[in-house]
Amino acid sequence: MGRGRKPAPAAGRLRPDTDPRMSPFLDSLRARSLSPATLRSYETVVRRFLSWCDESSVNWQAPARSELRGYITTIGADTERSTVQQRLAALGTFYRFWIREGTIERDPLRALARPQRERRLPDVLTTVQVERLIATAAAGSSSVFALRDTALIELLYGAGLRIAELVAIETADLDLARCEVKVTGKGDKERVVLYGTPCKAALERYINDARPELVRLQKGEATRALFLNRNGGALGERGARARLDAIASAAGLPAAFHPHTLRHSFATHLLDGGADLRVVQELLGHESLGTTQVYTHVSTARLRGLYSAAHPRARRATGSR
Repeated sequence: MGRGRKPAPAAGRLRPDTDPRMSPFLDSLRARSLSPATLRSYETVVRRFLSWCDESSVNWQAPARSELRGYITTIGADTERSTVQQRLAALGTFYRFWIREGTIERDPLRALARPQRERRLPDVLTTVQVERLIATAAAGSSSVFALRDTALIELLYGAGLRIAELVAIETADLDLARCEVKVTGKGDKERVVLYGTPCKAALERYINDARPELVRLQKGEATRALFLNRNGGALGERGARARLDAIASAAGLPAAFHPHTLRHSFATHLLDGGADLRVVQELLGHESLGTTQVYTHVSTARLRGLYSAAHPRARRATGSR
């Protein structure tokens, strides 16, 4: 070990909450203002890897390539390549931290051949499916929750929000006159996003006619959250997902539907309508334009499908013989 290099935390079986290999690393992640879900993901992956190292008598600071390959086999042969990539990326973050700390000299993962990332196009609803989803929410058996769920879906789709961003919105974040809402995205970064008049109308109906009814059910301190649950408290991410799943099922949408499908649909429909890619990037809150560019592939695929179905010479033009 070179001069000035910090001593390596000892390997061996340690209680998870006192493992010196983990505690400083987790502190560094918390300082980055990552979401709780991301923190849990990093922690789970790294703890499992270190446990495997301990049980297999592997030096976690410098595992051999063959040992790392053995670790990958423990993840499971049926695991999707994207999941393997995510876990290796988490371990890469872990090793880079200890390199910066001076505990180890090089990232052992660099010697490992990574599985190629699968290129997947996001699931996207048609505009007809979106309308059916909204209509199904509006037809709910309870007028209070029908108004809430309609406003929730209109805002998710109309502003292209993540579900975590949606449930964190407070009433003060809304500007109904300007059709704007302030949201806090990944890394606690705030941005202002827009929504249209149908969403504005749904929000006004919910705020004026439904939310006051839910406020009356509150027990204890009142919440400033925009969307409330049946007890008058803030609607959580799990509750919002459950409602969306139930409404999507009732609307006959594909089983693959999830809340992020509405965000994908928002971006794709904007591009289909001629929006500039950088505008979509800004509205989605993407740091990298490359992250947004996946939606151009979705739009191209949809255009190709429409062309193939509508043009009399399409089969020959698209390569069929």
